[in-house]
Amino acid sequence: MEQKQRNTAILLMHCPDQPGIIAVITEFINVNGGNIVYLDQYVDRVNGVFYMRVEWELDNFIIPKEKIDEYFKVLYAQRYNLSYSLKFSDKKQRMAIFVSKMSHCLYDILARYISGEWEVEIPVIISNHPDLAVVAQQFNIPFEVIPITKDNKSEMEAKEFEILDSYNVDFIVLARYMQVLSEDFINRYPHHIINIHHSFLPAFVGAKPYHAAYDRGVKLIGATSHYVTPDLDAGPIIEQDITRVTHKDTIADLVKKGRDLEKIVLSRAVEKHIQRKILTYNNKTIVFS
Repeated sequence: MEQKQRNTAILLMHCPDQPGIIAVITEFINVNGGNIVYLDQYVDRVNGVFYMRVEWELDNFIIPKEKIDEYFKVLYAQRYNLSYSLKFSDKKQRMAIFVSKMSHCLYDILARYISGEWEVEIPVIISNHPDLAVVAQQFNIPFEVIPITKDNKSEMEAKEFEILDSYNVDFIVLARYMQVLSEDFINRYPHHIINIHHSFLPAFVGAKPYHAAYDRGVKLIGATSHYVTPDLDAGPIIEQDITRVTHKDTIADLVKKGRDLEKIVLSRAVEKHIQRKILTYNNKTIVFS
């Protein structure tokens, strides 16, 4: 039986912590006929900041969908010094994937996509190499090769912008894309570019971090997924995980375990973004359950 599409509004907000703020927001929803289906909140007592995610059904909501943002801004955001974003569940997000030559993260994402785990569309895959075109063909997704280098970055990124705009892309996932994005590129998609890397940084930088980790005899390896900012690999962290290793593990073992972690950590981060359960504040994230 086909599942009915959700018709809900999703509010992500933060503001100075103040008495009664939850009651204020929930009353706005209730008196206008909304049925709350999700509410999660957190108070940062050190900095005095209140965070909340609330989702409610729109079927019987009195305020027209296109007017909710205006009503909320005038009646509540200005009065209570709220910063917020308002999204709707019937708007399926469009995700572009950037790849280079490694396929493990790409396959994991596409498997989840095809199986229907995620409410998302993947209109295009972009790469600086042709190697993974066959993967895109298997999943019937357009594959664009943009051979970007440090010498032609501006020109090639302009082509990428054209492609992303033509497919109406909402956010981007770097599935082991081995190019550094320009600040101009990043600023076009603030907190909408998700990256994955091994968690050895900054201890083991360079092209062969697992070799360096092996030489040091590390006992833990990990992976980190984060939003991309102009500060390389220092953006707000979304998801992390680790696994234990021993002296018996070879470099090949470390690489295998590391890639297994990378794909699962990246997919967890992507899922939270698709579900609109991430609120960014300064250089950290509040990831709601």
